[in-house]
Amino acid sequence: MTLAVEDALVLTSEQQAVVEQPWDARLLVTAGAGAGKTHTLVRRLDALVGHVDPDEALEASELLVLSFSRAAVRELRDRIALHGEHARRVRVQTFDSWAYSLLVQAHPEGEWSALSFDERIRAASEAIEKGALDSLESGPPAHVIVDEVQDLVGARRDMVEALLDRLQDSCGFTLVGDSAQAIYDFQIEDPEEYADRTDLFLRWVRASYADDLVELKLTRNFRAVTPEARTALPLGPAVQGIGSAAEGPDTAAERLHGELRELLLDLPDLGALDDPFTLDTLRSFPGTCAVLTRDNRQALLVSERLHLYGVPHVLRRSLQDRPVPYWVAGLLRRTEAATLSEERLRELLGGMPLPEGTDRDRVWRALRAAARGTGRGTLDVARLRGLVAERRFPDELADPEPARLVVSTVHSAKGLEFDRVVLPTPPTITELRRRRADDLDVPAEARALYVAMTRAREDLYRLAAPDTVTLRKHRPTGRWYRGVPSLKWRRDGIEARPGDVSALEPADVLNDALGTQTYLSERVRPGDAVTFRLRDTLSMGPEESPRYALLHEGREIGDASEAFRSDLYSLLKVGPNWEIQWPEEIVGLRIDCLEAVAGSSAAGANAGLGGHGVWIAPRISGIGRFRRSAGAEEEQE
Repeated sequence: MTLAVEDALVLTSEQQAVVEQPWDARLLVTAGAGAGKTHTLVRRLDALVGHVDPDEALEASELLVLSFSRAAVRELRDRIALHGEHARRVRVQTFDSWAYSLLVQAHPEGEWSALSFDERIRAASEAIEKGALDSLESGPPAHVIVDEVQDLVGARRDMVEALLDRLQDSCGFTLVGDSAQAIYDFQIEDPEEYADRTDLFLRWVRASYADDLVELKLTRNFRAVTPEARTALPLGPAVQGIGSAAEGPDTAAERLHGELRELLLDLPDLGALDDPFTLDTLRSFPGTCAVLTRDNRQALLVSERLHLYGVPHVLRRSLQDRPVPYWVAGLLRRTEAATLSEERLRELLGGMPLPEGTDRDRVWRALRAAARGTGRGTLDVARLRGLVAERRFPDELADPEPARLVVSTVHSAKGLEFDRVVLPTPPTITELRRRRADDLDVPAEARALYVAMTRAREDLYRLAAPDTVTLRKHRPTGRWYRGVPSLKWRRDGIEARPGDVSALEPADVLNDALGTQTYLSERVRPGDAVTFRLRDTLSMGPEESPRYALLHEGREIGDASEAFRSDLYSLLKVGPNWEIQWPEEIVGLRIDCLEAVAGSSAAGANAGLGGHGVWIAPRISGIGRFRRSAGAEEEQE
């Protein structure tokens, strides 16, 4: 939510009512799309920490603020820095980051980094029920703030319910959400819970705190400043009420999806992605712009076309992706000390290439909170290294995705906004049913379209949806691949994912690992084209492909990981007697970002990169395309 300068310090009466609630209030706020909830939350945090009555004021450490994505965390932190007077020390975290921190503090002997996101969330729920909150360095929180609560489902819902249950007699909360923007129902694994999913968490809150729950609303829209951007807003209340519609959720959702689609069809059409007018328009749009797709398959194809025609953009990551900023590797390589002071940290950062906009004050504050040393005003370098190894680096220090044009699924753009939004024309519910048979979630389709249409501040457009018929899902690996519907054995390409480049050892081209690290930091940029090239034909294991080197402008910068080699084998092994013809190259891949990764200390030391075992590795994305020799193609046919 972006406020005009003159509105920055002004609150509506609705917002003021939220801000002024006491610290022990149990508060549920319904905030429609663009209703200024982020600004309201910043002012509420400020009021809780800076209350004029010392008995009512909370310490920053007594506040627990949880959000879904690192992007949302960063936006809230930026807004606190801009408008917060008292709340600058309040730490905002993703659900996974906080769950991990809780587990490490309560049970430091656990191998928590080996678990998946959801496994850690479930483990945190169990730990909370057994009293783990008492193990927190700052003690149990006095007030909990959770954003986007309409999407609390599955393991995350269980964790927040366990948290509030445990703190029921000693803690206030501020919960903010909007049923019309609930788009994460697909995460629910329990069939019974899925069938009863409508506002499940909100119903639990209302039932659990029936006697003292305060319910408030934010209704004024600050985001949309043009009629086009406001196109979908009148249907918000109806979308919000899908679950309780008299005609039934599916019938109501199908009708609303149709109405939203018709409204979108009345908006300007940019045409197809190979139209020069469309491409020039996307290149020249002022401000920020997002192409929001229905799913990852569309996003991969849209990104591929834009790269093909040289349109700079970023393919937005999953909300759960947690790359550690690449500069951390350089920071650790430059010190052998056990601790770092603020002065020494700033000195080291001053001699390194950093992403544009890196705030050294923020770096110090975040690292000090996450890796506090035993000495006064110091960082513990071993703990800092642990943050990298365990993938729990502070959310607010995640590298921004620096692009004016973003390609993203609606789900990955959760809670964000853009000056301009472009949507591929969505299929009708009838068309989707024909493709998806019985597993189509009609209410989720309606809400996702509503969320997509309410991300725009100024302009809302549509364009022709890419043809996804040749992109298919490989069920055993979960990856998209290029295929031909009529030839089920045909495999022409594979999706790249985080973890596809090996992090076990640093890339050591011509026995010059340090030179490769310098090349990565100085020459390799997000969006650059890279290629996997076959090194030899000797498989690395019984169910693995041979080795593949990753090339950037002809220079090796990494190797395919074991996970990628295993998935490539699984994709290409069509049948038990099938002889695999390994592609000589996999082209069309792109650099997503550079990240700091942790391996063995010995590997780092042997490569001349210091004794911390942390170095830079490229992360790749995109939908690759196989290149085979002419003879191999004929043999495969």
